Amino acid sequence: MIQKTTLTFTKFFLLFGIFLLVGSSLYAQKVTPEILAFDRVCAGITSQTYKASFTYSGFPAGTTFAVELSDKTGSFTTPTPVTGVPVDDAADRQTITFSIPPNIVGSDTYALRIKSSGGYVSPTFFSSTAKKLFPIYYKIHDKQYTINNFNGSATFCAGGSYVLSIDPDSTNPENDSPLKYPSLSYNWYKDNGATVPPTLMAGNSGPNYTATAAGTYYVETNYGSCTSLSYSNRVVLTSSGAGSSVTITSSLGNPFCADEAGTVLTATAGNSYVWKKDNVLIPGATTRSINANESGVYSVAVDFGGCIATGSIDLKSTSFTASIDVADQYELKEGETLSVSIITDAANPTYEWYLNNNIIQGATSATYLVAVRGSYRAKVSVTSDCTSSKEFSFRITSALDAVTTVIPNIVSLRNPYWNIPDIYKTASTKVIILSSNGEVMFDDVGSNYDPELNTFIKDFKNVNPVYYYVIQSDTGEKKGSITVIK
Repeated sequence: MIQKTTLTFTKFFLLFGIFLLVGSSLYAQKVTPEILAFDRVCAGITSQTYKASFTYSGFPAGTTFAVELSDKTGSFTTPTPVTGVPVDDAADRQTITFSIPPNIVGSDTYALRIKSSGGYVSPTFFSSTAKKLFPIYYKIHDKQYTINNFNGSATFCAGGSYVLSIDPDSTNPENDSPLKYPSLSYNWYKDNGATVPPTLMAGNSGPNYTATAAGTYYVETNYGSCTSLSYSNRVVLTSSGAGSSVTITSSLGNPFCADEAGTVLTATAGNSYVWKKDNVLIPGATTRSINANESGVYSVAVDFGGCIATGSIDLKSTSFTASIDVADQYELKEGETLSVSIITDAANPTYEWYLNNNIIQGATSATYLVAVRGSYRAKVSVTSDCTSSKEFSFRITSALDAVTTVIPNIVSLRNPYWNIPDIYKTASTKVIILSSNGEVMFDDVGSNYDPELNTFIKDFKNVNPVYYYVIQSDTGEKKGSITVIK
């Protein structure tokens, strides 16, 4: 009985000793963070790595360590593991080079600690300024951007408000908007001039700010104490009352030089707009700027958020009317001529006439006598205050163009276009034209041959030039010569 009791006590003592040994080993695990070399983290595209060094003891072989980042309030309830590269500086010292995730929410109250693979967590690191909480920001956007559609001024009703907003990329092609990064926050400021610091508009960290007082406003991306190039243009807000004036500016001046695009009319900035021309509502014209290409009295009613003001501009244009008295296509009979005229109300106009994109020398009046087939273009211009012009195009054809089946072998300089029957103007027909010297004048499929665009006939002095053609089609090959006469 005594022997059994002794054995039981011996086993208990042995188990208790093992427990104490294990507990002592666990209790001996220790990580001592060293003071960090920085007092803040201003990470970004060009500066992404930082170092954390610490000593450790009491850990079994194979233990690994990682840097943990708190949330933006300094709490480790839901820590963020941070990717790092560990380097053993000694048997009991390690340095981890780590990066900051680009999607963190920037804050002035972040903390760092070390966690082992066995679950041990270290005390919090101290920064170089002996603080456990310090700023961490990732400058994912570091360029200037625009607000208020890049308009530098706006007006709102006295006693009312005006909403300033960061513009998305689609508003301005040159704008690099920070809105594509949802983790960012912002600081809105009122500019007090060169000698007084700007006023931070407290409680507005989002992409919009509702201003209730006149002044100059701008916004910066919130990177705390980190330097940043991520800020907006400035907008001058003025307060307006009922009956206040609205100004309208013309991008091309007044009078403006008329062209197809016209001039851009822009009103004083407000919340909404209603445009009229000669006191008649312009359908769909409800934006701050509209295009105008006609003379007239343009007016706009601008709502500043409770009060409405109206402005107008008597727009003058240098435009004129013009027309031409010929159809788009006219068939010219053999030996016939056609008088074509431009009718216009332009003052002191000038005229130019073109045949197959070549200017017709000496044709400078409103009327031109057409005698040969081809593609014509007539241009009328005025150059009083600016150059403004209108153009008309028409085509003169021959009755033989559509019905002939004969390949001509004589061409006159009076009508210097050698044509081929339509049956050869196909993608499967080969057409080759050579000069008497063997120079290739045309070598392509028949569907690409245009007697006007591909004309090879030039003026000559004495000997009538001769050209040669080869036409290869599904029905066989045809060869012949082309003699040019005056």
